[in-house]
Amino acid sequence: MSSGNTHHTDDSHHAHHDHSGVGYTTPQAAIEQSEPEEVAYVMGLYVGTDIDEPDFLAVVDTDPQSETYSEIVNRVSMPNKGDELHHFGWNACSSSCHIEGLDRRYLVVPGQRSSRLHIIDTETRREPEMETVIEPEEVFEHGLSAPHTVHCAPGGRILVSMLGDRDGDLPGGFLELNESFNVVGRFDSPGDIEMNYDFWYQPRRNVMISSEWAAPKIYQPGFDLEDVESGKYGHKIHIWDWENQTPKQTLDLGEEGMIPLEVRFMHSPESAHGYVGAALSSNMFHFYERDGSWHADKVIDVEAREHDDWEMPVPSLITDLLVSMDDRYLVFSNWLHGEVHMYDISDPSNPRLSDTLSAGGMFGERYPTQATEERDRPVIAGPQMLQLSLDGERLYFTTSLYSTWDNQFFPEEAERGSVMMKANVNPRKGTMMLDEEFLVDFGELPAGPARAHEIRWPDADCTSDVWI
Repeated sequence: MSSGNTHHTDDSHHAHHDHSGVGYTTPQAAIEQSEPEEVAYVMGLYVGTDIDEPDFLAVVDTDPQSETYSEIVNRVSMPNKGDELHHFGWNACSSSCHIEGLDRRYLVVPGQRSSRLHIIDTETRREPEMETVIEPEEVFEHGLSAPHTVHCAPGGRILVSMLGDRDGDLPGGFLELNESFNVVGRFDSPGDIEMNYDFWYQPRRNVMISSEWAAPKIYQPGFDLEDVESGKYGHKIHIWDWENQTPKQTLDLGEEGMIPLEVRFMHSPESAHGYVGAALSSNMFHFYERDGSWHADKVIDVEAREHDDWEMPVPSLITDLLVSMDDRYLVFSNWLHGEVHMYDISDPSNPRLSDTLSAGGMFGERYPTQATEERDRPVIAGPQMLQLSLDGERLYFTTSLYSTWDNQFFPEEAERGSVMMKANVNPRKGTMMLDEEFLVDFGELPAGPARAHEIRWPDADCTSDVWI
């Protein structure tokens, strides 16, 4: 195994590509050439609250020079209620940086419960508009439901992980759209895998890695420990032949790898290293290729903590993670504990804790922004979905996980709404400090408090762009 640093400042491998398409030619170009983010797109939800309104895409002002900094400046409401917007992605990313004619312009926004796919045009960044909707019946025709991760693939293709069959049972699979947002069909053959969740691909390595949650009928009503004990939740990751679209290896993470959710490769297209967070076991696994096969080792173990209101120690529940664009830092959220952890991964197999941040959750600071009486705003749930600026200097996070799970563990979140917060990061020292001037209150919307979930940037981000 190559355990050395995988930093990537060499652009020579990309020299044969003309940059005539979207995004950036290399991760290093994304760091050097990008401008600070001025708006963020954030999923907003009313599912699981007492408010009878459709979910929405929120446009958040992230420009410190703007008069509306740290505010929701626009919203695009979905045409139906009850979608449960969750994860979303772009129609094209840096994987198509050499293909002329594509724009990183359209957001693909799935409804996790409805299986509806919304296409939103962001040509005017602060005033996005609904372009079209793929109705669930068209998805069900391919024996799939419950869309989760959206990844743009080379040439304008779009791949969506689907967690269930048309009835919400197993197996899941992958749905493919073309650049005109027509459903092409399945990426995989039915039954190639049983469970599905997140995925990431590395074309230069001809590999895709997918993870597991459970059948939609299991996780959608809420979390039940008996379902874990009866084997209804996943503990494996799957290694795919990217070009042939077939699974070639499965790694069973066992008891220490229960519910492996988010998958992140290093950004360097040469790298054969990445991480997957096992949510329930609260462990981080490092996966890597050696001698033609893939391996996964537990490299971080977040210990469970005693709590007066719990009969068992509280797991941290690692629900999201990201790798900084320079491949130097791994950042992940401990949703139940109310923490963000930051690790130096210069040696990918030996992460070194560099800093932690506390906000909300079971153990985190309830008023982390030191709010005054005029701005009295407790943070209920812990940090959950993460997004980092391309230069690695600003980390943003929201606090909602999934409506039914929110209501089990943090019921006050539905009454008060979520927040979006920000930490200033020093990439040289590996430290984070909460920005007390930035707090987006999803509890102060005209229709009432809403949940906030995934965050994306218009030009590129650390959790979706792939290089070939």
